Amino acid sequence: MSTSLLVQYVVIGVVVLASALYAFRKLAPLLTNRWLAAASIHFSQPGHSAWLRAFGHRLQPKQATGSCSDGCSTCGACGPKRPAAAHGEAMPLEFRPRRH
Repeated sequence: MSTSLLVQYVVIGVVVLASALYAFRKLAPLLTNRWLAAASIHFSQPGHSAWLRAFGHRLQPKQATGSCSDGCSTCGACGPKRPAAAHGEAMPLEFRPRRH
């Protein structure tokens, strides 16, 4: 196997892995948050090196702040939902910025 073919396989593998992780993160956010929290706790142990603890701190998932603007919808206090348009009525489009 030539070196260029090996590099090509590695690049394709990295791209496929990154795409799969991104899709899994979008489709199962609660599960991935649990996994990230467990990995963060493991890497943040005092016995690990400084760079590994920093990596564990960076892996820590973002938590809901409890304010109405974070969109967690756990308390149901964010206000009533607008009713869906009746048959034949046009509904206006709402453009919202992407949440990261």
